[in-house]
Amino acid sequence: MLSLKHVSVHYAKAMALDDISIEVTEGSAVSIIGANGAGKSTILRTVSGLKSLTSGDIFFRDQRINGMGTSEIVKLGIVHIPEGRRLFPYLSVLTNLKLGASLRKDTAGINQDLYEILERFPVLGQRRNQKAGTLSGGEQQMLAIGRGLMAKPQLLMLDEPSMGLSPIVIDNVAQIVKSINQKGVTVLLVEQNISLAFGVAKRGYALQVGKVVLEGTINELKSAGIAKQAYLGG
Repeated sequence: MLSLKHVSVHYAKAMALDDISIEVTEGSAVSIIGANGAGKSTILRTVSGLKSLTSGDIFFRDQRINGMGTSEIVKLGIVHIPEGRRLFPYLSVLTNLKLGASLRKDTAGINQDLYEILERFPVLGQRRNQKAGTLSGGEQQMLAIGRGLMAKPQLLMLDEPSMGLSPIVIDNVAQIVKSINQKGVTVLLVEQNISLAFGVAKRGYALQVGKVVLEGTINELKSAGIAKQAYLGG
C-alpha cells in the first residue's frame, strides 16, 4: 500500500533521513521506533507532503505521491495525526470533528461516521459543545483520532499518540488503535513508548540517526535487542 524507496530528507544541511526504504502492506499495523531525533516524525511529515524529499520516491497504491500537495494526499486516503494532536483549542469538540471531514462531499457518509465516532468515544459525545482545549490529555487524543477518522482514512499515520498521557490512558489508546486496524484501516505508528509500539503492530522498523537499522516482525525486533539499541543509541 505504502512504499518509501531510498528516501533521503534534509533540514538545511542536516541529514534527517538517509536512504531509507519502508513498506506498509494493506491492512497491516507497522511501528517505527527510535530515540528522539532519529527521524521518525520526519517520515510521517514527508509522506503527508509537509516536508520535501532530497531524493527517493514515495508510492501509495502504486501512485507516486512525493511532490503532491497535502490536500491531494489526504484525498487519496492518507491521514496524519501529528505529534501534540494539533487541535483547534477554542473550537468545540463537534466542530473539530467536522473539520476532519472538510475535504469530503458525501453528507450522508459524514453524518454516519460522526455518529459512529461519538458512539466509539462516548466522552466526546458528552462534551460535544465543550472547547477542545479544556479536555484532558487523554480526551484530546481521542478527539485527534476521531478527527482523523472523519477524513475516512485508508492509511492512518499516528505520531507519538502516547505523549503526555498516563499509563492507563496509553493502554486505552493502544486498544483504540488496534480496533481501528482490525476494522480494516492500515496503521503506521511512530512511537517512543515501546510497549505501545510493540503492542499495536505486527511489524516494525528501528531507526537510528535517520537510518533504518533493522526491520522485521515485532518478535524479531525484540529478540535482536534492537529496541534497546535504538533508544539508547548503542
